[in-house]
Amino acid sequence: MMLLARLCRVASLALATALAVAGGAAAMAAAPTVSAPPNVVVILADDLGYSDLGCYGSEIDTPHLDSLASGGLRFTQGYSTARCWPTRSAILTGYYPQAIRRDALPGGTGGSQQKRPDWARLLPELLKPVGYRSYHSGKWHVDGDPRSQGFDRSLDATGGDNNFFSATGVVEDGNQVPVTADFYATTAIGDHAVECLADHARNYAAKPFFHDISFTAPHFPLHAPPELIAKYRDRYRAGWDAVQKARVERLKALGILTTPPAAMEREIGPPYAFPDALKILGEGEIDRPVPWTELTAVQRDFQSEKMAIHAAMIESMDEQVGRILGQLKAMGAFDDTLVLFVSDNGASAEIMVRGEGHDPLAPPGSRKSFLCLGPGWSSCANTPFRRHKTWVHEGGVATPWIVHWPRGCSARGELRTQPVHVIDVPPTVLAMAGIVPPTEYAGKPVPPMQGRSFAKAFVDPAAPPAHAALWWCHEETVRFGSATGSSLPPRARPGSSTILQATAARRRTSQPRSRRGWRHLSRSGTGSLRSAGRSPSRMLMTPSGCKTACGKIVASGRPRPLASPVARPRTNPSPNPSPNPSPSPNRSLVLPIL
Repeated sequence: MMLLARLCRVASLALATALAVAGGAAAMAAAPTVSAPPNVVVILADDLGYSDLGCYGSEIDTPHLDSLASGGLRFTQGYSTARCWPTRSAILTGYYPQAIRRDALPGGTGGSQQKRPDWARLLPELLKPVGYRSYHSGKWHVDGDPRSQGFDRSLDATGGDNNFFSATGVVEDGNQVPVTADFYATTAIGDHAVECLADHARNYAAKPFFHDISFTAPHFPLHAPPELIAKYRDRYRAGWDAVQKARVERLKALGILTTPPAAMEREIGPPYAFPDALKILGEGEIDRPVPWTELTAVQRDFQSEKMAIHAAMIESMDEQVGRILGQLKAMGAFDDTLVLFVSDNGASAEIMVRGEGHDPLAPPGSRKSFLCLGPGWSSCANTPFRRHKTWVHEGGVATPWIVHWPRGCSARGELRTQPVHVIDVPPTVLAMAGIVPPTEYAGKPVPPMQGRSFAKAFVDPAAPPAHAALWWCHEETVRFGSATGSSLPPRARPGSSTILQATAARRRTSQPRSRRGWRHLSRSGTGSLRSAGRSPSRMLMTPSGCKTACGKIVASGRPRPLASPVARPRTNPSPNPSPNPSPSPNRSLVLPIL
């Protein structure tokens, strides 16, 4: 088993290399022609659900993000990873996090405390030779100091992520920021971003800039300004079932969803068990998304209040996005700035109490409270998909994906259906800046980026997908998505021991058959195969004679069928879950298809 695990880890890099070599050059060549490198602003939300923005079907007021969508593009098949730190490493390097030690393959090492290989440099370092200045505002959760990796200025809010109203642990350029009574993390991130942009306009106007703005909202704890909470208090008294149904209808009206949504999974609770938290939070908390009509009056009040806070956090983030866009306009940089908005993963079903703890007598959403969204509202936030953050199902990895660039993209308010992944951001930005990714670092070869430029889709709605296949892996769970292969019947055989689940499909276009059926495979705990739109593929192929960047053959032979998934489906955890679950002894490891 250990040998297979090692093969799995080595082959992942090898397959990535082969596919990157085959498709990377073509993707770079397809980039729109620009006269000068654009400014780039990447805005990252934290634990935002797929349908949590107005332009993706939400009832939450997000006028500034909606304006980016109406003035640019929305990708309907945008993907992150299932967790915070893997996404943040991927979006800044162009590599799957498992390839650079920032997440682990089954049986391997890697994670939030691991250091990247020296060759896996961050995007700002690669942009600096052509004159870019780079800024970071918000959550970091990447190894190392931002300022030693190409960023000229940094506000790191990671240390304060247990309380939005406390500045303790928030550092600017390595120094603790002033601790004030009116501190609110989302506003502080917006303040820093605006100040960096204003300083750039004053002192570096001739240079292009890259700005990584990573909000901590709407990650738990649910903390928001009281006036915004009050605005939403009555909006969610109808419950998660009614709100989810309304979101589905809006998604259909927007043209984003054309197939039946995934049903709410009533028996799927938080990914990790913290039974003491339920006792602390009181009788209003519930750890299953049961039908709203089955809740007590106390539970309905408590749960609707939580969603009101979640919505308030999102609107507060949108307000800061508005300030940032206003600064870009004021400095005359708005039309020349490529703005990308995504989330690091789906909404979270977690329920826990951390930081300063939870005072049951404190107003919900205030500093002394510590609330989490939980599986009911997380299921609603991730509409039309199932599961949540930490799972590699669509609910965990699907993200809103907005692109706005007036000078480089003439489309306004259009949808794009090509699958895109956060690993695609660095090669796309490099293509726009006219930079070829390095092939050598410190005298040693650098593996080709696993991401591909998706810039051709800016101008061509029928552009082919940048990837033939994508894959996800987190906490011993592997998922594959392929654009080719044979179809499966709409339901699995009764009693089948290996279940491959097709998640709710998003909008397709009438492209040629060979490109139309982007298929998703993920492990299911339901005992059946649910299919929407095109059926998934049973067969995924490994290339023959696949080589690493150094030329060593690590995988060869005829194409092989997809083997059983690595670990058992993760449903509700046991009261004492193992921190490192072991693969089932009766199931074989498979080579990731990148």
